[in-house]
Amino acid sequence: MLEELADEALALGGAVRELRGYDFAVINGWALFPFKYSDRPIPLDRARLRADVSAQRKRLLTAHGPEPREGLFPLEDVPTTADYDKLHEAFEELGRSTKLVSVFFTAARGEGIHSIHWGEAHLEDDRTFTWSYVEALPLYTGKGP
Repeated sequence: MLEELADEALALGGAVRELRGYDFAVINGWALFPFKYSDRPIPLDRARLRADVSAQRKRLLTAHGPEPREGLFPLEDVPTTADYDKLHEAFEELGRSTKLVSVFFTAARGEGIHSIHWGEAHLEDDRTFTWSYVEALPLYTGKGP
């Protein structure tokens, strides 16, 4: 799916930026990040990263995704570890100011895509997501109007 998005981005006048062997579509400062969260049609609010997900994927979601909602006290006043800082360090290959548009979907071989959403997904510590903005996208059924 990354390759198809990259091809479409170029056709729309966007850019393609390579990140660790993968081509990411970037349009107007937004990188498109497709993520299949299930083989079954389950609700978006049950989307979760696998426990064994790569550090690169976590960093992409954390560094280029939306900021967490404001908590009880400002995070900039809290001392952090080197691991925490690295997880929040933007990928230079994408551009420091490039933000992430998450494209979450469920799909299965022989069934196609069940549902697809896009928006700004913040990765939580428990590997779930909080959406600052999300929109369901229509599915192409191949049938006329």
